[in-house]
Amino acid sequence: MCSITGEINYKNKIDTELLRKMNNLLAPRGPDDEGFYFEDNACLAHRRLAVVDLENGKQPMRFGDFTLVYNGELYNTEEVRKSLLERGYGFLGHSDTEVVLKAFAEFGEKSVEMFNGIFAFAVWNSRTQTLFLARDRIGVKPLFYAEIDGGIVFASEIKALLLHPEIKPIIDFNGAAQIMLTGPAKFTGSGVFRDISDLPAAHYATFSRKGLEIKQYWRLKAERHTENFTETAEHTKKLITDAVKRQLVSDVPLCTFLSGGLDSSLISAIAAEEFRSRGKTLSTYSIDYKNNHENFRASAFQPDEDAPYVLEMARFIGSEHHGVELDTPALADALEDAVYARDLPGMADVDSSLYLFCREIKRDFTVALSGECADEIFGGYPWYHKKDVLHYDGFPWATSVPERGLLMKKPLSAEEAEGFVRGAYNKCLSGVEYLDGESADDRRMREMFKLNLDYFMATLLDRKDRMSMAHGLEVRVPFCDYRLVEYAYNIPANYKNYRGREKGLVRFAMEGVLPEDVLWRKKSPYPKTHNPNYMELLSKRLTDVLNSEDCRLVELVNADELRKMLATNGASFTKNWYGQLMTVPQIYAYFLQTEFWLRKYNVIVKY
Repeated sequence: MCSITGEINYKNKIDTELLRKMNNLLAPRGPDDEGFYFEDNACLAHRRLAVVDLENGKQPMRFGDFTLVYNGELYNTEEVRKSLLERGYGFLGHSDTEVVLKAFAEFGEKSVEMFNGIFAFAVWNSRTQTLFLARDRIGVKPLFYAEIDGGIVFASEIKALLLHPEIKPIIDFNGAAQIMLTGPAKFTGSGVFRDISDLPAAHYATFSRKGLEIKQYWRLKAERHTENFTETAEHTKKLITDAVKRQLVSDVPLCTFLSGGLDSSLISAIAAEEFRSRGKTLSTYSIDYKNNHENFRASAFQPDEDAPYVLEMARFIGSEHHGVELDTPALADALEDAVYARDLPGMADVDSSLYLFCREIKRDFTVALSGECADEIFGGYPWYHKKDVLHYDGFPWATSVPERGLLMKKPLSAEEAEGFVRGAYNKCLSGVEYLDGESADDRRMREMFKLNLDYFMATLLDRKDRMSMAHGLEVRVPFCDYRLVEYAYNIPANYKNYRGREKGLVRFAMEGVLPEDVLWRKKSPYPKTHNPNYMELLSKRLTDVLNSEDCRLVELVNADELRKMLATNGASFTKNWYGQLMTVPQIYAYFLQTEFWLRKYNVIVKY
């Protein structure tokens, strides 16, 4: 894993010192090395987190007319290498970077369709004077860009782009409304800042003297599912197991996240078995909060604690387990660090806790595997199962849009607020493929899959990339293997919900891999603090912000409405902000993050 940045300019001289500063700003993503490529119309820069082929993977990497800067990992490197060897190519090392570069030299834009992995990369063709940009199918790795006078600037993170004098930290109504109505999610292709765009997942772009052209190279296709339930379970198990094993390739220390839930437990169990076959012991990591046992209260969303299941799993797979315990003040203090890592207000303490967790893991490991995205593709969330939420005409994890609209500095009516969000919602659904004769429920399940893939899952992947790479920790997500995503899209809902259980198919498929009580444990969300002092601390901090003479939050937020929420301990805002993880304490934390973001990035609000 790494960071990339660069500028192409056909009109104006490129400031190479500026590019060095942009690259240096991204050093946490690539603490091991840096590299540059300069010519009259092009400058490319790279920061490296060395994971595979430490000696021969240096970048920028050149081959013929092509120069590559690459952030990511391929999990089918050997298959692609073999096809290139058959065509007469030779290799200096075993890095996936060299495979990506030579595949592009041979196949051009079609090469991205060959890759199974997580990636964002840029290739400059010095002969044709064109730039090629590409992002992986699921969008695990980030890539932002901005068009400027005579050229284009790109980078792995927004903060680097904002160093450029032609790119201003301006948000207009569109950006402000995303912060207030859909945040922490952002619209597909949006960088929230007016001048910055996000290359969408499964897209590539070509920039030349003719301008920028963007194309989609992969999409979900609706196909008849012809396998019976048992065959489907066997196929699912094979794909999950293969995805995990492929992602264990590393020349540096690797561990797994272990929450005691189904997804991380499966990954850890498969990884532990593979490690044993190599004569090694897997290390696992879990997160918890000080005094959480005393403060825990069971709920429909979180019926039991994680800790007992974590310990049971660690014993079951024989891992060397490490628990990371966080305290309330540290969680609140890290909210600002999490914003700077993400470049935007995020998932509040869901972000800051992961930020602190990854910092601890990085002390001993460079690579980790995590269980994100199983819920999105196998139907783990409540909105896949509750009919009233399943058929909600909007993003089902964000039903509070009317209430959010009233919190805007210039309050929006429910109709105005929902109209703004529905534009993105309808655009997302326009890309859904159906089969003739499908029932309304089956069609809606396909829509729900796409909504989750493009929005809820994208938000979680943004979180995971920024919080981990802020510490130079590469986190891989096996359930994002595109083969698994493609296959799951066409599995009937009644298969996925076997025995009336969320992810029932996965549970059945992995019988014997986990202890029965872990295998059939009810879904539990990402762990968060249950300490009542946390809400009190945030409430006080937010009140102080609102009462300060130089408060910037009021440029986006209706202060009277927010004070009303504070005065009623959140009772005036009756719905969750974003899914089950962002309730009243996280709303307060989100606005504290927004205040910090407005200051740190010198955001200019124009609407």
